[in-house]
Amino acid sequence: MTDITLTLRDATLRATVTGTGPTVLLLHAGGERRGVWAPVAARMIKCGLRTVAYDLRGHGDSSGRATTLRAVAYDVLEMMRREPAPMVVVGASLGGLAAITALAEPFAAHRAAGLVLVDVVPDVDSHRVHSWLDDWGMRDRHENLVDDILASSHQLVAAAAGLELPILHVRGGRSPLDDADVNRLRKTNHRVTIASVPSAGHLVARDAPVELARIVSAHAIKWLGIDDISRATAPERGANPGAAAP
Repeated sequence: MTDITLTLRDATLRATVTGTGPTVLLLHAGGERRGVWAPVAARMIKCGLRTVAYDLRGHGDSSGRATTLRAVAYDVLEMMRREPAPMVVVGASLGGLAAITALAEPFAAHRAAGLVLVDVVPDVDSHRVHSWLDDWGMRDRHENLVDDILASSHQLVAAAAGLELPILHVRGGRSPLDDADVNRLRKTNHRVTIASVPSAGHLVARDAPVELARIVSAHAIKWLGIDDISRATAPERGANPGAAAP
């Protein structure tokens, strides 16, 4: 495990690198920090994967202000520029929306083998978003960023529709997202497949890291062309792997 720094024009981003092998870039949800990925990364490295988990700007040990989605997406582009290709990008909530925006750029798309969206869709419902943020006491801290994301929904849908790479959506069984949200995403881009983690809410990495690690590892191994998929799919004692749908 190694900590690295990415210095940008208006922010300094901190990250933790774990393991060796093809890279999986891990982007956390708004209000979280990179440490949420630690138990996920610990299991993914056993599958021959290298994980890079950043604190997004304005979060954790990273500086800068996170007031627009474009700023966060620009950071993701710079993260991808630094890492060896091909890589898999995993984004939860804010991280997923930033990944969609970044991967709409041809440079980033050519470096990615696949995208995992963790409990997020490009056209989020504003009432449910505000309700969830109020429940977690996060609305005031991220009001400008949330407003910018909600105002960008049409652009996000267009960006998601244009992605020409495999996309996995991992949905928490207790998430504010519903079937209609996921079905809209599938209609937006035919490359989308769905996996479910029944025991998790919106913050899947926090609620169910074992299940999330297994699902993400299995898809990353396939997309990256790693031969030994058995290490990613073998169940751990007492774990519920969730259900995947084609």
